[in-house]
Amino acid sequence: MFKKFQRWKKDQSDAVRNLSEKKRELLKSEIPDHVAIIMDGNGRWAQKRALPRIMGHHEGMKVVRHITKTANELGIKVLTLYAFSTENWKRPKPEVEFLMKLPVEFLGTFLPELIEENVQVRIMGDATALPPHTLKAVNQAIDDTKHNTGLILNFALNYGSRYEMMEAMKAMMKDHQEGRVKEPLSEELFSTYLMSGGLPDPDLLIRTSGELRVSNFMLWQLAYTEFWFTDVLWPDFTDALFVQAVEDYQNRGRRFGGV
Repeated sequence: MFKKFQRWKKDQSDAVRNLSEKKRELLKSEIPDHVAIIMDGNGRWAQKRALPRIMGHHEGMKVVRHITKTANELGIKVLTLYAFSTENWKRPKPEVEFLMKLPVEFLGTFLPELIEENVQVRIMGDATALPPHTLKAVNQAIDDTKHNTGLILNFALNYGSRYEMMEAMKAMMKDHQEGRVKEPLSEELFSTYLMSGGLPDPDLLIRTSGELRVSNFMLWQLAYTEFWFTDVLWPDFTDALFVQAVEDYQNRGRRFGGV
């Protein structure tokens, strides 16, 4: 039994060493400035284990912590996480209520660590529909990290891309009609009205759980983004898989319509 434990411990040490070496290798090439993740598969992860769906969401929250840390270590500038969509309100009420408590628990637990790691917390989405306790936790994290200069951890919370674009169009046209915008309408101007205004478009999109769609997520911003899909459910997503996604990104040629 002791020998088996020693062998397991050695395997774990070797895995950590290999992952650290891969991270060092990644830093020799171009690191994506902005990585976006559709964190999918929490409910299915729980159902496969005969657990309530909310347990999958809770496990998924833990993954956010270590992926944020890895992204920061790699020098990624923005990590956008699709946490709750405008369509997710259709889910059973107890599940929605639990999902609205997760930001409170996550930020309440890990905010000191995020501050120490120089991470800046942001949110994009319609905050007006969020419960007071959720909004309070998010606003507290935003305020406490606003002077941090490292990774931007951007939560898409009550976010839907079609809603975002419609609101951006209405605001831009209103400003133009009322004379607050003198320049001609353009893609660049429109981008400043989006909820992601001021952030670079994602270089890499990761989606877990085997689904091959973008689900109303950053439709404008993903125009030239590299997509990376995996069958792995979000609670099982590891640092090694994140590193693999970045490595695959580095091996692709991005021509943006050129040759």
